Formats: sequence, C-alpha cells, structure tokens
Amino acid sequence: MSDQPTAFRIALDLAILTIRDGQLAVLLIERGKPPFEGRAALPGGFVRAGEDLDDTAVRELSEETGLEGRTLHLEQVRAYATPGRDPRGPVASVAYLAIAPDLPVPVAGTDAARARWESVDHERLGHGWLAFDHDTILGDALERARGKLEYSPLATAFCGETFSIGELRAVYEAVWQVRLDPRNFHRKVTGVNGFVVPTGQRRNPPTGRPAALYRRGDATMLYPALLRPGNGRQ
Repeated sequence: MSDQPTAFRIALDLAILTIRDGQLAVLLIERGKPPFEGRAALPGGFVRAGEDLDDTAVRELSEETGLEGRTLHLEQVRAYATPGRDPRGPVASVAYLAIAPDLPVPVAGTDAARARWESVDHERLGHGWLAFDHDTILGDALERARGKLEYSPLATAFCGETFSIGELRAVYEAVWQVRLDPRNFHRKVTGVNGFVVPTGQRRNPPTGRPAALYRRGDATMLYPALLRPGNGRQ
C-alpha cells in the first residue's frame, strides 16, 4: 500500500427540490458527454480555483435555475468519496440540498444536453435511476428534508412569502408521501409557537371558502415537533 496521498478533484452536486403540481420534484439534467452520456443526473460541477464550497453551490444554482442562491434555503448534506464513484478518477463530491418555491424552467449547464423538473421516482430511487452515485445523494438529501420537516420550519421554504395552512400541509404530504388529516394538521401547526404567523389576509380559491394566509414566524425549532406518521409514532 502506497503512503502517497490521493489527489482528489472536488466536485459539488445539488439536490434541488420544489413542489410542482402537488408533487415533490427534483431538478435533473441529461448528461451531454461521457461518463454516463444520456443518463439523468443531479446538476453540479467542479469547484473552481479561489471558490469555497458555498460559492460553488451558489454559482451552480444560479447557472441551473437563474436564482440567487443566497436568498433561498441552501445547506450542505455530506461528502461522498467512495473509490470508483467517478470513472474519470478520484473525485470527492460535496452534496447540497436546495429548496425554493415556484422554481422556473431550468437551463442546461455546460455538461448537460438538457435540464428538467421530474417528480421524485421513489420506486426507481436506489436502483440505478441516476448516474454516478446520485441515487444515494438524492436519497440522503430527501431523508434530510423529511427529518427536518419534523423539528424545523423547513417546510415554509417550499412556500411563497404567504401561504395557507392547506398549502403547507401539501408540502408535508408531498415530502413525507402521506395523507394528513386537515383539522389535526391545522391544530398542530398553529399550536407550535412561532412556526407560522397570521397575516390577517385571505385568498379566494376557485371554489370553497377563502383561506387565511400565514407567513413564516421566527421559530428555528418546532416544539412540539410534527412527527411523521408510522413507525409506531403518533
């Protein structure tokens, strides 16, 4: 075994999530060149000289979505450096989770033939749906989001500046893949101090009663937490 240190290239991959038509969607690219030409993958790129990881994440997010990364939810998930994960050689990738509401039609980056929003395919995820080890990266990012919905106000990152409790419930249902009782959800959300704040305004839907609008409060943690149904939890 050699004592020589391995020279890794550093890449960054983005799991960009939004809600589209009531479904949890992820931004995917179709790779336009080898390796994995023609395969779906998460957007990303190599860290440039003089950039730190957050700078790279913001740049890649701007290039892929046209959004200013520093104005939306962006957090580091973890690093991936399993030998052989990239056929081009030793490449360590740092994954980021990005969340925003109403994201625009994406623009393909430099190594992508096209970019698109696609509903998260939970059946194919983990079975070679995406190139490289991006199934693993996306799976980890999804679990990060699912977990943080329980104890943080992360769900509001999927919403606009104002939203109804029904729209917030739709976020939880899409990310958790469950159906939630509307009355119980409303009671739990409004019972968490600082989670949401009423604006005093209402939105008139196409049918039904006007919905009261809320904005995100100043809470950074939810207490009591909103636990996911299942696994023996209520």
